[in-house]
Amino acid sequence: MPLPSSDEEKHQSSVAENTDHHHHEQFKQQFGLDPADIAAHTPSLRGHKLTAAVAFVAGIGFTLFGYDQGVMSSLLTGNQFEGSFPEVIVEPSHPNHATLQSFIIAIYEVGCLFGALSNLWVGDKLGRRKTIVVGGSIMIVGAILQTTAFSFAQLIFARIFTGYGNGLITSTVPTYHAELSPSAKRGRMIMMEGTLIVVGLNPANDNDQIRFFVNWSSAQWRVPIALQLVFEIIMVTCIGFLPESPRWLVKRGRNAEAMAVISAMEDKPLSDPEVQRTYYGIREAVAVEASSQGSLRELTTGGPSQNFRRTVIAVVYMMMQQLTGINLVTLWTIVFQRLGLSEVNARITSVANGAEYILASIAAYYTIDYVGRRHLMLFGAIGQSIVMLLLAILGYINNTPAQIVSVVLIFGFNTFFAFGWLGVAWLYCAEIAGLRTRAPTNALSTASNWTFNFVVVMVVGPAFNNISWRTYIVFAALNAITVPVVYFFFPETGGRSLEDLDVVFALAYMTGEDPVKVSLRKDVPLAGTREADEILGVSPRPSEKPPTPSSSSGKVRKQV
Repeated sequence: MPLPSSDEEKHQSSVAENTDHHHHEQFKQQFGLDPADIAAHTPSLRGHKLTAAVAFVAGIGFTLFGYDQGVMSSLLTGNQFEGSFPEVIVEPSHPNHATLQSFIIAIYEVGCLFGALSNLWVGDKLGRRKTIVVGGSIMIVGAILQTTAFSFAQLIFARIFTGYGNGLITSTVPTYHAELSPSAKRGRMIMMEGTLIVVGLNPANDNDQIRFFVNWSSAQWRVPIALQLVFEIIMVTCIGFLPESPRWLVKRGRNAEAMAVISAMEDKPLSDPEVQRTYYGIREAVAVEASSQGSLRELTTGGPSQNFRRTVIAVVYMMMQQLTGINLVTLWTIVFQRLGLSEVNARITSVANGAEYILASIAAYYTIDYVGRRHLMLFGAIGQSIVMLLLAILGYINNTPAQIVSVVLIFGFNTFFAFGWLGVAWLYCAEIAGLRTRAPTNALSTASNWTFNFVVVMVVGPAFNNISWRTYIVFAALNAITVPVVYFFFPETGGRSLEDLDVVFALAYMTGEDPVKVSLRKDVPLAGTREADEILGVSPRPSEKPPTPSSSSGKVRKQV
């Protein structure tokens, strides 16, 4: 006899409640996490919306990086700037002022260097979001001090202070973005940051053109410097609406919150195997490194984690990025004047150069997840070396046709750099480090970037004055050297989660193979599987046995 409709509804409701209760209890037993606690920490954004919001904030940070790096070099020779700071006027009676010109640009890199290095100590203590907020707040104060400067000493202090904040941001944003990006989209998302560096550089260089025609007020240089406040305020405000990195949350024992963020990031329910495997992979990474003391000495350790190797790779990569000679091309309109263009034509060509640079970086965005990191690095380095060598030959010839071809080659250099070394550098350094050492490794690699940025900015001007076209030979050789370094020592990171790379290095250590060769294999187990546990030496508790879906165990993810 069928139940009355009201009793049937009550019966179905009771069954559903019992089923939900059973699932909750099963989940608590398996993970040791209360679903209600996870639900309480669920981010307001999920899936594509969360990915887009994180990309927006990270993009603002790198647009700010590009703008603030380029704005000062575009203002130096303005008549109002020279009136406010006569120390930068280069004239026969004050030949040392040329050095002061380079100094006021390069001193910003010194501040960035110290900001990046300080992340060795504060990055993991504050977390990714708070570090970005602190760095952005410091930059706001620094921008105000620069805008209101009336003495050369105040301007120098403000440049260092602003640079300190930018050092914190540039050593944190790539890590934060990488840790909050699904592996299938991580490459493209962080390559976007490279594009936005150029987007920031372009308005900064356009100030040079505006300054050339607007010359009746100190607003000529104060307004362009103050414009960075827009980026800084947006970044500091918006980061408050985003979740913390799930990797950092697990390190801090905030597992329920981490699980909620992973679920939102993947836009899948807690019961989904991919969500659970990602969570287990992060737990594995923490468990493997839990026995260490957590000091900076971990950066020098070998063993299955191979932290020293991974740190050296990141530091060397950032050094090589600056030694390609990119700042010779993007920050010096005078390069085009040296190639025979008039002052007006050199400025117009500089703007066109920046526009082409943006287009090339956008094209790189669409190739990174299909070609892989190593191929793009090698392609870029080979092309850059050839371009620099041709520039040296044409500089030696030094006639009008040679100068025209040289201008075209500068555009070609931008294209090669955008594909192989612009966004890839920030992506690769965020990927290559293990969870426990990711913040200090990125601090050191970013410090390496700023150190050699400073060196190049200080050296390029005197080099052209002393050895002329031979400067290009130096950079051609430096680019050529990077080719075998990348080929023999840089593992492929595409196609794997951040935790999968721990498995790659542990497997290489266990078998005695080269990590580069292991990274190119297709049979490396995924992090979060039992096979990966065995390689990492992790034995999960009986209640925390990771899932091993037949469709994925023992194979790398199909997405790159």
